[in-house]
Amino acid sequence: MLELPVLELQDSALSAAPVQSGNTGRALYVETYGCQMNLNDTEIVQGIMAGAGYRLANSIEEADVVFLNTCAIRENAERKIHERLKHLRYWRKRKPELVVGVLGCMAERLRRNLLGEQGLVDLVVGPDEYRRLPELVERAFAGEQGIAVKLSRVETYDDITPLRTQGISAWISIMRGCDKFCTFCVVPFTRGRERSRPLESIVREAGQLWEQGFREVTLLGQNVNSYRDPHGQGDFADLLAAVAEAVPRMRIRYTTSHPYDMSDKLIETMAAYENICPYIHLPVQSGSDRILQLMNRHYTVAQYLERIEKIRTTIPGCALSTDIIVGFCTETEEDHQKTMELMEKVRYDGAYMFKYSPRENTKAWKWGDDVPDEVKSRRLEEIIELQNRISWEINQGEIGKVVEVLVEGPSKRDPAQWQGRTPTNKVVIFPHIGTQAGYVVGDLIHVRIERATSATLIGHVVA
Repeated sequence: MLELPVLELQDSALSAAPVQSGNTGRALYVETYGCQMNLNDTEIVQGIMAGAGYRLANSIEEADVVFLNTCAIRENAERKIHERLKHLRYWRKRKPELVVGVLGCMAERLRRNLLGEQGLVDLVVGPDEYRRLPELVERAFAGEQGIAVKLSRVETYDDITPLRTQGISAWISIMRGCDKFCTFCVVPFTRGRERSRPLESIVREAGQLWEQGFREVTLLGQNVNSYRDPHGQGDFADLLAAVAEAVPRMRIRYTTSHPYDMSDKLIETMAAYENICPYIHLPVQSGSDRILQLMNRHYTVAQYLERIEKIRTTIPGCALSTDIIVGFCTETEEDHQKTMELMEKVRYDGAYMFKYSPRENTKAWKWGDDVPDEVKSRRLEEIIELQNRISWEINQGEIGKVVEVLVEGPSKRDPAQWQGRTPTNKVVIFPHIGTQAGYVVGDLIHVRIERATSATLIGHVVA
């Protein structure tokens, strides 16, 4: 297993749900920390709570119930939740009746240790127990604390319609849990074992999203490559093909892949459909075979590079990103240099790079954390600097090209500039001329690239 990449939000980033009209009753406010899987889980929670009569609030000030949907991948992620709980004391004093719940991976990992923390937490609910939230919240209003952290071998929330509140891009969870048991990763202990949703229901959901106005969908799983339809209708490549055929004008993405399970069939399926985006997030974690073995990753550097070669031969122009952990147990300078050499060979378009953070219950926890933090920090700075240079060089090659962009709307920094993404998942910024522009959010347009940074392409719309 590997951790899913966080969006642009990075480690333990926060996303708050906006108001959804049409519901009555008490108000719910949800803050989401972490990866796309957590964002999708928040949509599932919102769907469950809306079905019980709750409406979504814009802010804590308007809320009767506050949920923090948490991440436990790294220590820093959990630290931010503890800090956030301290900040919530202010609202508890103003609204003593406020119900506060901690959901997700951190809830599963720490369990009863969270109940009553800061004199604030009323509920602790793990990722497989969200159906019980309405009942537990009602009990909390009556003064009863609640904990529900049982892991399931069957729960997929397949019958729950996620409550999506904005945007043109949606996530569809196709499976839950992980069976890889990488020695650094707590996810098998916080999200349980692998179980997949039926292929037909995923295809149906993708079609419904198209009808609702969504123009891009990302199929989500801890390791999507190990997806198997529970009714024997195929593997992940079969699912990907079925979704691409069902919504031929919808952009299709997926995350995350495990290199060990990246099959020729999957790569060839991607090449066969124009609406499957030529972008693959393929976490390597380390460029050292010794470290990969310690991590229980099931592949060597040579095997990983063979998969990269197959991808680039079969899908010319496919963009690649990865995850890298620095400072894993016993990592030496030689191991670190091998990681940098791998980065130079592959030349990723982007990477999510982290310092190793020991997690209880994992196998690596018993080995200790023997790489000093200052060494980890220096190594992390080196790989970030290297990746920024590689990304900048790759993006300079886009200058002068005309790229297809899915319009997302105003840029966060300047509303006069709009943004969108290419099929290869690159952010493109372009001037917007208001109602005269001739396009709206969700349209596909063409932009000529005029300059580029390591993270962004900048250009003008062309006819």
